[in-house]
Amino acid sequence: MAEEVKLIGMWGSPFSRRVEIALKLKGVQYEYIDVDLTNKSPLLLKSNPVHKKVPVLLHNGKPIAESLVILEYIDETWKANPILPQHPYDRAMARFWAKYIDEKCLPALWNACWCEKKDREKAVEEGNVCLKTLENELKDKKFFGGESIGFVDIAANFIGFWVGVLEDVVGVELLTIDKFPILCKWRDEYVGCSVIKENLPSKEKLGAYFRTRVESASQSK
Repeated sequence: MAEEVKLIGMWGSPFSRRVEIALKLKGVQYEYIDVDLTNKSPLLLKSNPVHKKVPVLLHNGKPIAESLVILEYIDETWKANPILPQHPYDRAMARFWAKYIDEKCLPALWNACWCEKKDREKAVEEGNVCLKTLENELKDKKFFGGESIGFVDIAANFIGFWVGVLEDVVGVELLTIDKFPILCKWRDEYVGCSVIKENLPSKEKLGAYFRTRVESASQSK
């Protein structure tokens, strides 16, 4: 029986794109269903009734939610091109850093871009602390996963691509080569990989999407 794999996502979501990258790395054929998050579809609400968020992976009709959970499911289900390391300690460390990115880095970087101007200097400092921590973890490795893209690299896609778009739109400096040369080199290697490049949204489209958000936020004040 042929496997049925569907991904419910949103084109501009770094969390949805994580899952697409993993599926492409594994060579898994899937159907992509894009949803409007301002008017959530019955399929999304049925598939993820707890969080009502994207992404959701549907594998033979069974829904799996939360991007990092989905990445682990993909890695356990399709064994080719492992995303997580083989050794239990290395796997634990990969989970630790992915969780650090989601729980510490993303909120800090997002806040640095979207906070009030009077709060920006402090918010940027907090974002810089997170970036420095990742810089120290990366050290002399090409990727967080070593010589090839792995679990933590996929989790860090927001830092690799979305941050640069937001910097341009909002006019804030975060990931600069003088402060974070190692992380900037990782970013260039990362977005230069064909499987990553082919599964990122258009920079122009994403920039326009964020500019609309900036304009609507300024009008609502």
